[in-house]
Amino acid sequence: MATTKLEANMARIKHKVLVLSGKGGVGKSTCATQIARSFVAQGFKVGVLDIDICGPSVPLLLGVEDKQVMQCSEGWVPVFVDDEQRLSCMSIGFLLKSREDPVIFRGPKKIGLLRNFLIDTCWGDLDVLVVDCPPGTSDEHITILEMLSDDAQLDGAVIVTTPQEVALADVRKEISFCNKFGLKILGLIENMSGFVCPHCKDCTDIFSSGGGAELAAQLGIRLLGKIPIDPTLGSACEKGENFISTRPEAEVTVAVRGITATLSEAWERPVSQTERQTVSQDPAGARPEESSTVMTE
Repeated sequence: MATTKLEANMARIKHKVLVLSGKGGVGKSTCATQIARSFVAQGFKVGVLDIDICGPSVPLLLGVEDKQVMQCSEGWVPVFVDDEQRLSCMSIGFLLKSREDPVIFRGPKKIGLLRNFLIDTCWGDLDVLVVDCPPGTSDEHITILEMLSDDAQLDGAVIVTTPQEVALADVRKEISFCNKFGLKILGLIENMSGFVCPHCKDCTDIFSSGGGAELAAQLGIRLLGKIPIDPTLGSACEKGENFISTRPEAEVTVAVRGITATLSEAWERPVSQTERQTVSQDPAGARPEESSTVMTE
């Protein structure tokens, strides 16, 4: 059977992770973008797909809101965040004239746009594609799961919640949705887990604490990490700054790096630039015992 364009595109992406939340306002998009930046810091080549059609925020959070999607002979070219082109993203936000413009789409038009994002976008060779989904369980979720079927090797979903019960109730629905569709749950993130004072660095539990951990324990789901509220993270995201690289000592950075280390613990290790140069300078090439660990892009 002939390979479709979707299958050909997805075959070049090694891992695909959905980021979900039961309700809005829990910091899902912030978590998705910081997870992506942390993967890049680990040496991976990463793409971020924003399928929150009515509330796209990834361009703002990655500091590329003023850029435009370009076209090539094969389709759309994703917007690159860094000069090294190791982090790219695609969002309907790039297709709007203004951040204030509303997106008024019925279901079929949303589905058509998602197909464009996956089929007509030249993602190229990626280690991981992070998919930032809208809150809840709607057309976007069903469409992305139907398109990223078994052939596309979808790794699973990361679910973001806050500690209070009102958020946990909606997360239970999201977990039920994943179970009904056979979507593997990679783990739960408890976001806004305490407030880090920018002056004394003490952490205060504003929204309570431990709710996500308790839910994860009850349902047998892995708790990936607890991310506190840090005002400097919010201001950095609004400016499109790379918080992960500029604040390596921050509790948020430590937590996010722990999350991505856990998610990628079974993945093939990316080859550093130094290792690439060493292999290219060796006239005999990589020795047999090294070949299993060297990954070419």
